[in-house]
Amino acid sequence: MTEPVGDQFSWTCPSCARRVPSRLDTCRCGYEKPAAPPSSAPEAPAPERQRSGPPASLLLILGAAVGLAVAGFIVRSQSNQPAAVAPVAVSAPAAAASPSETTTTAAPASNGFVAPVTGTSALAQPPVAPANAAPSSIEDVVSAALPAVASIDTGTARGSGFFVRPDLVVTNAHVVEGQTSVQLQAGGVKYTARVMTVSTGYDLAVLQVYSANPNQVTLRLGTAASARPGEEVIAIGYALGSLSNTVTRGIVSAIRQAGNVTLIQTDAAINPGNSGGPLLDRGGQVIGINSMGASGQGLAFAIAIDHAKQLLSGQSMPASSGTPLAGLNQAMNGPVDSDSRRTASAGELAKVFDWASKNGDQIDATWEKSARLCIASTSTSGAARPWFALYEPNGVRLTSTTAYDCASWIASIKGNAIQIKDTMDKATEVARRSGVYPGTIRDLRRKYRLDWDGWER
Repeated sequence: MTEPVGDQFSWTCPSCARRVPSRLDTCRCGYEKPAAPPSSAPEAPAPERQRSGPPASLLLILGAAVGLAVAGFIVRSQSNQPAAVAPVAVSAPAAAASPSETTTTAAPASNGFVAPVTGTSALAQPPVAPANAAPSSIEDVVSAALPAVASIDTGTARGSGFFVRPDLVVTNAHVVEGQTSVQLQAGGVKYTARVMTVSTGYDLAVLQVYSANPNQVTLRLGTAASARPGEEVIAIGYALGSLSNTVTRGIVSAIRQAGNVTLIQTDAAINPGNSGGPLLDRGGQVIGINSMGASGQGLAFAIAIDHAKQLLSGQSMPASSGTPLAGLNQAMNGPVDSDSRRTASAGELAKVFDWASKNGDQIDATWEKSARLCIASTSTSGAARPWFALYEPNGVRLTSTTAYDCASWIASIKGNAIQIKDTMDKATEVARRSGVYPGTIRDLRRKYRLDWDGWER
């Protein structure tokens, strides 16, 4: 192998003049190369290596991008936590759920009820209180319910009812017995309604309102199943058919079963005219329809609202023979005091109507003889006897003939007619206070030919 030649690769031995490779310090002749003295001259700088990495500016840009990404991650992490805000009053606080947890929230349905909606969210949303959330005080309950309670005028009797929809009113069957249409008034607004559905066995009726006001206040329907003895309840109606916004308060005494009809027994006063009005719980929900009272006994009964809900939904209802009152009598092994008093009062009223009918027959005979000579025209509505026109303002117009003393004759007839009317009015009021149903009073008037649209004016 030939050694490379050059001062950088070999040195010259001063003893034998041979060239010795630089890797050897001793010549063949035995001469040893002396150690080189340290040099004071600075070494030449080594040539600078060429950089293979990216420029510093690129590194700065990459570092800034990484910093922004880290900051964005921190912001997103914090946004998934509840924000610190001022407290907001809601009907019920909603607890926060973990991000991986499936929660159930409430969404309002088109019919006003709340339907469950299931989904996954970071936090549960607070519930939204309905527009007609139940007030807490009795004053608030009454104030919210009054605009939904209606006075019902059948032309011959009056009662109460309440709106469950802007175009639907619930009442008792005995309030609208024998009628096809009635007049309503609620919140100062007058309506006309037709009798749409009647269930005599449950003493319930549903009225459909013509030209309904979409903003009409309605009541929420609860259930009698939630009623407990001792629970406070409120009855609202038109006492005696004319005293508007009559409110009475009491407690649930018991839940009774009269055949297939569920009755809520209460000591809240239910007077004639209150029939068909709502019985409310402290939450403002209807749990019953006021139907009957036991005068002097502190007892009253309301039909469970559950039966009305069945009637409204079109569900088939178990057959119920007779009326709730008859079923109650059977359940209590005999008539209650209210039933006995009602029956006795109806009998007394029938006697008065019989007397009025017989006296009316005599007026009829006189009227037929002389009316063609003295009466030019009459104006009356729904009258069974023509001389009932005397009860109307300007209901009778006399002729101008002088051949007969028509003025004296009509004055005599009118005196007898007024006596009949006053007696009937007093007897009818007594019957109402004793709980005689308006339908019973109407039936007696028809029986004795005493019908007239103006009896309840």
